[in-house]
Amino acid sequence: MGRQIRVRGAVLAASVLLAVSGCSGTGATDGDARPSAPSAPAGTSPSAPRRDDAKPTAGDVLPGMVGAELARTQLASLKVAPPGTMAGYSRAKFTHWAEQGNKCDTREVVLKRDGTDVTQDSECKAVSGTWKSLYDGVVVTEASKMDIDHIVPLAEGWRSGAAGWDAARRKAFANDLTHPQLLSVTAATNRSKGDQSPDLWQPPDKSSWCQYGRAWTTVKSTYGLTVTEAEKKMLSTMLDTCAA
Repeated sequence: MGRQIRVRGAVLAASVLLAVSGCSGTGATDGDARPSAPSAPAGTSPSAPRRDDAKPTAGDVLPGMVGAELARTQLASLKVAPPGTMAGYSRAKFTHWAEQGNKCDTREVVLKRDGTDVTQDSECKAVSGTWKSLYDGVVVTEASKMDIDHIVPLAEGWRSGAAGWDAARRKAFANDLTHPQLLSVTAATNRSKGDQSPDLWQPPDKSSWCQYGRAWTTVKSTYGLTVTEAEKKMLSTMLDTCAA
């Protein structure tokens, strides 16, 4: 299908035909400038990503999540700015999936983390298991039907600050196993999302909005990325769905 790249308020039609427009299970697209590099996020090394099998806390499906009140504080502190351009963007500038040891790459680590009764072959590939996709509530029993989504897509990161980063920091962002940046979801929802921010795309299962809003806000806060006014407004709406 024809690929579209959204720049707030406008859609630039691209003639290149793509098989997908999400972060695919094999490392395909999530559809996805700022001139200056932001400072390194607290607790995040801009060096090559480290292996970290961080487990989500009770009630959440992503690691490194914060509560709604802290997420609101993070959101209030984010710099509001118009989106940068896509000039110079390439997914190849965000090396993924990185090797994580024992023949496993980042994708396989996330599939193992997010699934139930996951078994892997001698090459660390998931061969069986059960996954429940946060975005649509669909239960999947075939790993090939799951994509690994970058909560904040690579292209969105580029537009909101990552254009000024070095290669090591982009690699860390694309393979972050510590913060709520990577999630196993159905291919259909991931590719529907593409590189869109929350004001342009929301998970179809509204019960996931609280987690999605907290995750997006935390990742942007961690990496010092900017938000647009419309994005910030929708994130606030999502956080308002969290139980008191």
